[in-house]
Amino acid sequence: MDKVIKLQYKIIVTDIAILLVLMLLSVFTTKNPMTWIMGYAFGGIMGILNFILLGRTVYKASMMSPNKAQAYASVNYFFRMIITGLVLIIGLKADYLSGIAVIIGLLLIKQIIFFTQIQGSKSFFKKIIKRKEDK
Repeated sequence: MDKVIKLQYKIIVTDIAILLVLMLLSVFTTKNPMTWIMGYAFGGIMGILNFILLGRTVYKASMMSPNKAQAYASVNYFFRMIITGLVLIIGLKADYLSGIAVIIGLLLIKQIIFFTQIQGSKSFFKKIIKRKEDK
């Protein structure tokens, strides 16, 4: 479990660092930087919250019997999707938030996980790219 917590911590810190860079860039590149900064913050915090909730759900479900785990995971999945839906609705309706920044903040943690896994599985890609003649 310690290894999982370290990985979660690394992903969250990376997410926060990228969000801070995006916020800083928005100061110089947008007409109304405060809406972008608040959008990145709101979407980023909610993306991190979803990630933490997912981790807790998976951990708790792994300790349950299969039937209970499936029901528990399904309920928590719908709960996380409701949170995401509410965040998107608020982000798109509120004048003080940039909808695009909220969406980027929500999806950023997923991209970090994706690229972290690609970086860690170079041998997987070598097997995919390996030519038939090389066998």
